[in-house]
Amino acid sequence: MSEQAHSTVAVTGVTGALGSRIAARLAERGVPQLLVGRDPDRIPELPGAQRRGPAEYADASAMRTALAGASTLVLVSGRPRGRRLEEHATAVEAGRAVGVERVLYVSLIGAAPTATYRNARDHWLTERFLAGSGVRHTIFRAGIYASTPAALADEDLVVSGPGGSGRAAFVTHDDIADVITAVALDEGSGSEHDGATLEVTGPEAITLQEMVSRIATATGRPYRYVPESVEEAFARRWRQGVSGVQIESWISWYQAIANGDVSAVTDVVPRITGSPATPVERARWWPEPRTTG
Repeated sequence: MSEQAHSTVAVTGVTGALGSRIAARLAERGVPQLLVGRDPDRIPELPGAQRRGPAEYADASAMRTALAGASTLVLVSGRPRGRRLEEHATAVEAGRAVGVERVLYVSLIGAAPTATYRNARDHWLTERFLAGSGVRHTIFRAGIYASTPAALADEDLVVSGPGGSGRAAFVTHDDIADVITAVALDEGSGSEHDGATLEVTGPEAITLQEMVSRIATATGRPYRYVPESVEEAFARRWRQGVSGVQIESWISWYQAIANGDVSAVTDVVPRITGSPATPVERARWWPEPRTTG
């Protein structure tokens, strides 16, 4: 464990797959932390960490209490409920009111006002807010999670959607957590990462057919990919009683892949961490089917 003295870091989303990994890595390096969540009973117990909450992004008073004492805020994005910008802005302003000096924000690759993927448009709004906020910040545009296709599979381990033959540079949660941890540890006021946008991707861009095949190999389970048209995908989700917002988000995820919007491969993982990006078949965690979207 490092003997270096570190400033306190507040980490949100610590009950989720990404936030929990970031918090664990910071704890291993002796960084004092505030672990922030909506349900304190679910927040992990880690050395040198205080559990803070209940605190939701939209609750300014609760967030000020939860973030008091932190100098850096790792802001793992909230769920897309239609007010993501407002929630994130409230959390950032609450942090600034109690002394937070730097925000590390987990965005999404391809974030833009006209992005195909609905969630990427939401993330762009928060990026714009941070750019004009005056707070030190770094934006991490995470690539498509390697775990997502496995989570989208049905009970028969079939992944169906209109992804076409497009490619994505799927990235593991562990690689994203390693990059964010490395930047969090670079605490100097003149950090080269201040104001930077880092696109965190896997080592290669592959099709959904290839991705699902690799998941099958990695897990030893018969996952398979079945392509659909947009019309077929819409009709199937509508019959399942999925809301319009959810249908748009789900289909637009596949369409972003089909259009090649998330196919860029960057050197961010090896450049920041000193280790190569992890091939998807070597991912250390796969969620059970039907756990997302």
